[in-house]
Amino acid sequence: MMQSYPIEVFWSEEDQIWIANIPDLPLCTGHGSTPQAAVEEVEVAAEAWLDAARADGRSVP
Repeated sequence: MMQSYPIEVFWSEEDQIWIANIPDLPLCTGHGSTPQAAVEEVEVAAEAWLDAARADGRSVP
């Protein structure tokens, strides 16, 4: 199970979509047609981000 990280969710007027990001994980973002969809996508992205960091021997926040 993934450690809990704060997630920011906001509406992008420019892209006309909800965006979620995890500030503690650089460039880890997700998007969706609803806030919940964006959060679900960023949670999947976070798992991949953390797996890649561990595989590369990088420290995980």
